[in-house]
Formats: sequence, structure tokens, C-alpha cells
Amino acid sequence: MKRQELARYLDHTLLKADATTAEIDRLVEEAIQWDTYAVCVNSGYTARVRDLRGDYARLHIAATVGFPLGQAATDAKVAETRAAIASGADEIDLVWNLGLFLSEQFEAVTADIREVVSAAGPVPVKVILETARLDAGHMAHGAHLAVAAGAHTVKTSTGFGFPGATVDAVKTLRQAVGPNIGVKASGGIRTYDDAIAMIEAGATRIGLSQTVAVLKAAPI
Repeated sequence: MKRQELARYLDHTLLKADATTAEIDRLVEEAIQWDTYAVCVNSGYTARVRDLRGDYARLHIAATVGFPLGQAATDAKVAETRAAIASGADEIDLVWNLGLFLSEQFEAVTADIREVVSAAGPVPVKVILETARLDAGHMAHGAHLAVAAGAHTVKTSTGFGFPGATVDAVKTLRQAVGPNIGVKASGGIRTYDDAIAMIEAGATRIGLSQTVAVLKAAPI
């Protein structure tokens, strides 16, 4: 896949706890330079990214909600969602409540996601499942719950605490949600070959921090 095409799959990502404003500024500059689809940042940096982006409408802003644990109260997630969108977020990357899912509190899991989707309105919501903690059956079940609650995309991983995306996880999610729901592979993707493998497995978006290195390795 050529560099320009690959770039439009990518969310250039910086979510570490010690991310500085200078690093956020560089993230946006790189995203514009390399024409990635989006940047993905913690919601507190949304307004800064919006101001740095300016009129460059090709660059979308994905803001995380409930990151990285997903166990905040639903009301807190709703408030964070509304604040992020008011600050310029074009997409929400929501961490679901994995603990509730593993406790088989499925109605509570669905309600948590649905409330965020409702608060987001027309802004699409990706739901982060932490697939490394799930077997294939749980992945599929979780993906079904997320879609039933209104998610536009299911996402593999936060990249915090558990291993990241795998080809098998992406295939499982794609099979579970069908052709019309997005699948985002995120966590541990570091090379051009990694990225292509995820796309071939069914990913429509890829979150990574090694964006520049990956795109430099892509054919022109």
C-alpha cells in the first residue's frame, strides 16, 4: 500500500501520562505533514489540538474518554464526552467498563456505552474493548454489545496494562460486526508490515505512535 493511502488509515496517537505540550504540538505538526486521518489525544488536549489544526479540515481530532481504565462513573464519561466535543473533538474513543463485562453485567455495560453515544450526538464513538483480556467469544459478544449501544467502531486496545492489537483479534472483531462497522487496531503496532497486516485482517483505522517511521517505510 502506498504512503498516501496508508496515511488515511492512521490515527497519530499520543496518550502517555507525561506527554508535554511541546510533544502535542509536534504530534499535530507531524499529522498535518504526513496527512494522517486523525490525531488521538487525551481529552484535556482537545482544544490545543483544535487551535493548532486551524483550518486544516482533513485532520480529525479523536479524544479519549474514560482513558485508560474505563471504570469512571457513566456521568463522568458523559461529562468528559461533552467537554471534548465542545473543545473540538470530531471523534470519541471510549474505554468501556471491562470489569463490568467480565462480571457479566451486560446491561450495565451497554447502558454505559449508550449514554456516551447519546451525549456525543452525531460525533462517532469508538469503543475500546481491551481484546488481549478476552477470548474470541468474549470479543465477539463485547463487539455486539458496543454496536447495539450505538458504537460506530470497535477498537482493540488502550495500549496500557495489557498487550495490544493482534491480527487474530482484528479478524474476530471484523467477523463479529460485519462490513459496515469500523474496526480500529491499536496498541503495539510499530512497523509498516504490522500496519498492513492489520488492514488485511479487516481494520479500517489504526492507532499508533510510530506513525512517521511506519509511513517512511511505505512505498511512495
